[in-house]
Amino acid sequence: MTATLENAATRPATEYAVRLSGVHKTFGQGAGAVPALAGVDLDVAPGEFVCLLGASGCGKTTLLNLVAGLDRPSAGELELNSSRPAVMFQEAALMPWLTAAANVELPLRLAGLPRGERRNRTGELLELVRLNGVGGKRPHELSGGMRQRVALARALASALHTTDGSRPALLLMDEPFSALDAITRDVLQGELLRVWRSTGTAVLFVTHDVREAVRLGQRVVLLSSRPGRVVQEWQVGDLSGVEEAEATAVINQRLREVISSHATA
Repeated sequence: MTATLENAATRPATEYAVRLSGVHKTFGQGAGAVPALAGVDLDVAPGEFVCLLGASGCGKTTLLNLVAGLDRPSAGELELNSSRPAVMFQEAALMPWLTAAANVELPLRLAGLPRGERRNRTGELLELVRLNGVGGKRPHELSGGMRQRVALARALASALHTTDGSRPALLLMDEPFSALDAITRDVLQGELLRVWRSTGTAVLFVTHDVREAVRLGQRVVLLSSRPGRVVQEWQVGDLSGVEEAEATAVINQRLREVISSHATA
C-alpha cells in the first residue's frame, strides 16, 4: 500500500483546519541543541480524522503542542483555520473537586456562555458520550474509561461551543486511551468514532499503536525517528476487515523499517 494523496500545495488554505509547512522545532541552543522536528509538512482538513504515528520520541507530542499553541516552531509556518484547538491528553486531567458536569461546563463558563445555555450544552455532551446520570459524580467515583469520556466531553465543549461557528472545530488527542485496559480501550475507540461522525470535528490523533491508527483514522501519517518528519501517508478510511488487517501489516513493516534505519544510522 502506498500513499496516493493529493498534493497539499494544490489545495486552497481554506480547506485546512490546520496546515504545517516546513515546520522545524529545536530545543536548546548551540552544541546542546536537540532537534525534535525537521521540515514537517502536514495538513488536516475540516472534519478529517488524521492519525499521527511514530516511534516513541519521534516528535509526535511536540507537533501536537505546536498546533495547540503551547509552543512555537523554530522555523516554518503553521496556519490555523480552525477555532481554538481543544486538547485531550493520556490522563483525563479532570478537576478533582468538580463534578463530571462541572468539568465539562468549565470551558463554556470561561467562554462567557450564559448559565442556562451552559447547563443545556453540558447535558447534551454528557449524553453524547453516554454518561447520562453521572454528571453529579466526582472523578474519583468514576472508572478510568468514564473519566476519559468526561475528558472527551470537556474537549468537545471547548472545540464546538466556544467559537462563533465560522471556523471548523479541531480536536487534538495525545494517546488518550493508552493507559486503559484493552477492553476499555476498544470500547472507547468505537465511541470516539461515533462521536466524531456525529459532530464533524477535525481530529489529529497521536498514537504509537498501528492497529489503533488504522481503525480510527481516515489517514495515517508516519513520522520518522527524531528529528521527526513525514515519511509516508496512507488513506485508510472505510476499509473492510481484511483490508484493515492488510493495512496494519504494511504500516507495521514500514514503521519497523523507519526504526531500524534510525538505529543503524
